[in-house]
Amino acid sequence: MKQDLSYKRKTYEKQSMNFDSLRDNPMEQFRDWFLQAEESDGVDEANAMSIATVDENGFPRTRVVLLKRYTDEGFIFYTNYNSQKGKALENNPNICLSFFWPFLERQIIIKGIAEKTSDNNSDGYFETRPRSSQLGAWISAQSSVIEEHQDLAAEELELEKKYEGKEIPRPAHWGGYLVRPLEIEFWQGRPSRLHDRVRYVLQEDYDWKKERLAP
Repeated sequence: MKQDLSYKRKTYEKQSMNFDSLRDNPMEQFRDWFLQAEESDGVDEANAMSIATVDENGFPRTRVVLLKRYTDEGFIFYTNYNSQKGKALENNPNICLSFFWPFLERQIIIKGIAEKTSDNNSDGYFETRPRSSQLGAWISAQSSVIEEHQDLAAEELELEKKYEGKEIPRPAHWGGYLVRPLEIEFWQGRPSRLHDRVRYVLQEDYDWKKERLAP
């Protein structure tokens, strides 16, 4: 099977990015762009992000998850600690996050270190989840091989009966990660592939160095 995709291209010309007008703190700049994406009619799930981890054999793996919170410290998402990404992060906490908003012709790339959030943080978010999602966190042995005809719906129904009229506790194997950024790059598409790229690099004094990159 062969298919030529060389003809597929798009001209980016909606906006530009002025280096001097960007904030000195990349978390503040992220907030500005994220709010614009959230308020845009052309962006669906602005908090959807790709996360890349590296497994024990040195192979990278990327998947899409949802950002659930961001603070001055970094970016928080939640998952099963026994999943492939959880096991990868246990072995190697280096991680890359990526947001891509085609409608705005923008992307943000974040390089950082992931650490588990506190139990209180994970408990607090778990309590806000729909009961069906809480049940799913117990039922799904995420990333593991299961029987072809295993009836997960039946298991969910059985667990739902068990906790009928009761609060569903958070499983110990499920919780949050905080990604503390080391580098954050903002990318704005421009005509002629002369894209605007600005990278913030964390310094030893916890200040940020802002620099422009070639497209």
